[in-house]
Amino acid sequence: MRVERVSALAGYGLALLACAVAAGLPAATAPDARPGAGAEWPIEWEGRPLRPLALGAVEQRFAARFPGSIARLSDGERQIVWREVHAPTRMLHPAADCYRGSGWKVAGERIEVDAADRGWRCFQAQQDGRRLRVCERITGADGRAFTDPSSWFWAALLGRSHGPWQAVTTAQPL
Repeated sequence: MRVERVSALAGYGLALLACAVAAGLPAATAPDARPGAGAEWPIEWEGRPLRPLALGAVEQRFAARFPGSIARLSDGERQIVWREVHAPTRMLHPAADCYRGSGWKVAGERIEVDAADRGWRCFQAQQDGRRLRVCERITGADGRAFTDPSSWFWAALLGRSHGPWQAVTTAQPL
């Protein structure tokens, strides 16, 4: 079971890499758009300690153009991609699109509410016998939360939400 869990988390990392390559759209770059620059990452998530995971070379190139900062973290069960976003950008897109583009089968997309009464867009992804539960949400400095990047993008672009924004995507093996 442990090998399957590691394999599933590695698969998630590969999906993230594919998204980085696919999102080669030009973006406005903030002066501190380097990986890790300006962001203070959490040391725990939902009561579990977090440990940082290294960004791969492709992820680092993507992060260099991203208007904010990106970190990959793990709580031992889930892989968490945490992005601090400083400006509206199309480089932040739905995780389900990334998974589909990487060859994963995506099913069961729905909005779920967690124990802290926060809304998340969640789905299951399956590839080569690996199954993951993936959830995402975006929260602005103004407290406004979004469960999909498109509604966030337009609200941010039109000044209806203010950043910096925290975009969190979790992936957990099933």
